[in-house]
Amino acid sequence: MLAVGQIASTGDFHDRASFACRAHFAKAAGRPRAARVAGARRVTPLVFGTVLMAALLHATWNAIVKGGGDAHSSMAAVVIGHVPLALVVLPLVPVPAADGLPWLLTGIALHLGYQLFLIAGYRIGDLTQVYPIARGSAPLIVAAVSVGLLGVTLARTELLAIGLIAASILSLALVRRADGTRNPRAVGMALGTGTFIAAYSLVDGAGARAAGTALGYWTWAALGNAAVFCTWTALAKPDLLRRLPRDPRLLRLGLIGGSASYLAYALVVWAFTLAPIALVTALRETSIVFALLIGVGFLRERLDLAKVAATLVTIIGAGLLRIAKG
Repeated sequence: MLAVGQIASTGDFHDRASFACRAHFAKAAGRPRAARVAGARRVTPLVFGTVLMAALLHATWNAIVKGGGDAHSSMAAVVIGHVPLALVVLPLVPVPAADGLPWLLTGIALHLGYQLFLIAGYRIGDLTQVYPIARGSAPLIVAAVSVGLLGVTLARTELLAIGLIAASILSLALVRRADGTRNPRAVGMALGTGTFIAAYSLVDGAGARAAGTALGYWTWAALGNAAVFCTWTALAKPDLLRRLPRDPRLLRLGLIGGSASYLAYALVVWAFTLAPIALVTALRETSIVFALLIGVGFLRERLDLAKVAATLVTIIGAGLLRIAKG
């Protein structure tokens, strides 16, 4: 979840930031840093295919939330829809190691923030505008954190990639709706969503490795996120939780969208433990293409050259971040 959720595109400095975070907790736990931060440095065909499937599932459940009417009701159905699969999986997976608990709790909070901003974005904006901005803005956010707080120096290729992504986001922000007006509020919500994507990607990538079990980590996180989201909904929209079990449409949406969301991020968290986070998140950028196709083909959203060009430039920028050597 999101995915996406979940991950955001974050480049070579994404792995460096994740390395620094994991090293800090390794030192606190008294374990050798090398043992904690070691990981595979290549993407196997299995990981490649798995992450592409996760990207399709992620774009699909986002389209379900956007096209499901009230965004809060749809998101509630999807998040609660994680629970049946999570309860089935729970007895079959190891319990996460204690070292993963701080990451787990932090990740739950970040996923809630991501979901609330995404609800606000889809309430007022198109899938084909909100989704690419949310996904594409994360590299810029992580770049700022890496340079400003971690002392990372960016290579020319990385600076070029960041410039391309920034330009594509600016062009998407200027895209007009069908009525000819612009939608700055939707852009703001999408940028907020991207901030949470960047944060939970770093946290969950490190957390799954610290926990020693990708599926166990995400299963407990999904259950915790559902509990926190239900608590928030009970305070904000108490009638929604009473209505959801009696609404066949929301039940179907939860079953399909919740299963897609749970599986999508389970696959990604598993891939985080087998390949560099930066490379995994690069592949997840293909979800932008899937979202564009779904938004135009099924949600009948407006297609124009600006959206297509901006989406392609975002993907090119994300790809450059993966091959950059800082």
